[in-house]
Amino acid sequence: MKMANVAFLGLGVMGYPMAAHLKHKGGHDVTVYNRTTAKAEKWAAEHGGAFARTPAEAAAGKEFVFSCVGNDDDLRQVTVGDDGAFQSMQAGAVFIDNTTASAEVARELAEAATSRGFSFLDAPVSGGQAGAENAALTVMVGGEQAAFDRAQPVIDAYAKMVGLMGPTGAGQLTKMINQIAIAGIVQGLAEGIHFGKKAGLDIEKVVEVISKGAAGSWQMENRHKTMNAGKYDFGFAVDWMRKDLGICLAEADRNGAALPLTALVDQFYKDVQQMGGQRWDTSSLLARLER
Repeated sequence: MKMANVAFLGLGVMGYPMAAHLKHKGGHDVTVYNRTTAKAEKWAAEHGGAFARTPAEAAAGKEFVFSCVGNDDDLRQVTVGDDGAFQSMQAGAVFIDNTTASAEVARELAEAATSRGFSFLDAPVSGGQAGAENAALTVMVGGEQAAFDRAQPVIDAYAKMVGLMGPTGAGQLTKMINQIAIAGIVQGLAEGIHFGKKAGLDIEKVVEVISKGAAGSWQMENRHKTMNAGKYDFGFAVDWMRKDLGICLAEADRNGAALPLTALVDQFYKDVQQMGGQRWDTSSLLARLER
């Protein structure tokens, strides 16, 4: 992959290291934008890239423009807003959105991009902050094959797995399935650890055995120690998970899918928020059982 001119919009806990991997691992020329300009300036000073004061300024003349922001409204602001990237993107460019957002907004923005002569890929990621920092994210992409083929070598800079899931919106729909599955797994793990403690078992010994069988999961391997210790001040925040599950439930209302467990766990996360755990890791479902 030859060096490309790239912009990255949104330097949160995910975007900050992802942009750095594009610069250092990918070898690309990277310009960053963040709503708080001081953070963009800090990134540019640390990594030797450039920063811009608006998304439109960042995107001008770029072959690939990435975004990783908070929600649908944030995404619209950095794309089709008055100073949004879509106002300056060149024909033939590719916009890659790594935000976890709705499939509806992905289709809306893909249509807007096509009308302006460039491509749009919805490409939400899984792997959390650690995955972003270690360039080990899973990227689920929706869009046209030709745009995906051009973008994949660039995306590879921060990913361990990149897959085209189908047409526009398919990446976001796949991420919804990812979050639906995680919600059920974490609740099951929380109940299992809670049960084990009540039964007087050594949780470390229990997990050492059952993690090698059918009950094993990423959550069990990576979260059981902190859950057992009651530590939750890190990781993927409950507020973010509730945002994601809200997207899942809204889509289910549209397509007719039944998500009873997802709806239930979403309410359990609401309880955690009311306990003051808005920024706790999603594994804090155990704290709700132990209160």
